Amino acid sequence: MTTRLDLRAFVLTLACAILAACATPVFNDTGNITAVVASDVQQAPDRYAGTEVIWGGRIIAVENREQTTEVEIVGYPLDRDQQPMPDSPTVGRFILVLPGFVEPFDYPAGRHLSVHGFITGSRLGLVDEHDYLYPLLRAKDVTVWPWGFVFDKRPRVNLGVGIGVRIH
Repeated sequence: MTTRLDLRAFVLTLACAILAACATPVFNDTGNITAVVASDVQQAPDRYAGTEVIWGGRIIAVENREQTTEVEIVGYPLDRDQQPMPDSPTVGRFILVLPGFVEPFDYPAGRHLSVHGFITGSRLGLVDEHDYLYPLLRAKDVTVWPWGFVFDKRPRVNLGVGIGVRIH
């Protein structure tokens, strides 16, 4: 009897550990997402108007305007958890358009974010002294990642029997 209870407790504990190790994407309602990046939109902005995307990157600047707030972002590819991968090459810049006034302190330069939204067009701007066509993204949902989020990544599941070698 004790052995059966011990086995059930072990199986339950193992199942809980596996479920806890599995991260889930930030945005769940993503059935209509198109795999397109900012640099694609720069090539054909009209083609992508209204397209639903999930993008992410590093915040460069925040500018509050009369009706909206614009957040300039350097885009990075996203991992399977929809978090930016800042060690990867950039995928273009974009401007996140948020309704009303947004406290710049909540979107500080250098922080990373992920956004689920819709491409609403593009606008010509400058990066240093070069013309740059910025895709405009209207947010449906935004997640600003805490400082150092990339260091919190852990393997999802690490089970095995035998000898394992891991090279970093």
